[in-house]
Amino acid sequence: MDRVRSDVEDSQSHGGDATRKGAAYADPVPEVDLDFPRSWIEFTDPDDSEQVFRCDLTWLTSNWSCIFGSDCKGIYADRPNDGCCTLGAHFSDKDDERRVKKWAAELGPEDWQYHGTKKIVEKDEEGDRKTLVVDGACVFLNRPGFPAGEGCALHQLAVKRGISIVKTKPDVCWQLPIRRTYRNVERPDGTEYLEISIGEYDRPGWGPGGHDLDWYCTANTEAHIARDPVYISNRDELVELMGPPGYEALVTICEERMSAGNQPAPHPATVAAKAEQKVKKGRR
Repeated sequence: MDRVRSDVEDSQSHGGDATRKGAAYADPVPEVDLDFPRSWIEFTDPDDSEQVFRCDLTWLTSNWSCIFGSDCKGIYADRPNDGCCTLGAHFSDKDDERRVKKWAAELGPEDWQYHGTKKIVEKDEEGDRKTLVVDGACVFLNRPGFPAGEGCALHQLAVKRGISIVKTKPDVCWQLPIRRTYRNVERPDGTEYLEISIGEYDRPGWGPGGHDLDWYCTANTEAHIARDPVYISNRDELVELMGPPGYEALVTICEERMSAGNQPAPHPATVAAKAEQKVKKGRR
């Protein structure tokens, strides 16, 4: 299957063979149906009048959060500690690969379980370059029991250095599960503009095999537990994807709508998660 890039024009996916099936989970996975109403907003890019942002407010105002290392079960049941790192990460371009290699050189043996690995890049079946998969998952994934803690060594390096993860991690990794796509739109008067959509990277984004993932977080109530909405908690990622002026315009729109009571169509997973939290509080 294909992979998501930092700049995608068509529906592409994260990488590897997402059709591989592991053992079934003992309990049902609490994901909401993917077909539900969404609120979208369009506005001209403050930095470029020939571009229009089309943003999924349902997703961006949801309370989704990455729960790796907590309740995350991994995309495959037989690899529950990998999160979405089982398949490795495809590089968006040469600059992305060079940047990751530069930061990989900053990792020491105390940071990275596979420190000293000479080859950290491989090609997939189509000849596209990606991070090496070793012992069943990405070479940068520290496994449970590693002294520095499990998780992405490049992510942990960013935290350690006090910098954003968008600087150290492959493009596909820091973007997921936010999805940026492009489309050329022709107006009735014959003029055109570039539409840049910012939305949820849901199961279909992985391609046909996405529906066969054993677990996935964006529509999962277990992951909709953040205090802040996505447009705030994922500020760095959105600034990188939209530019500072575009992001500030998005924040203004979200805050004005929410303060005025003109709430976007809510994400069903956030609604269900809040209802479950309310029930739990009532039992205490």
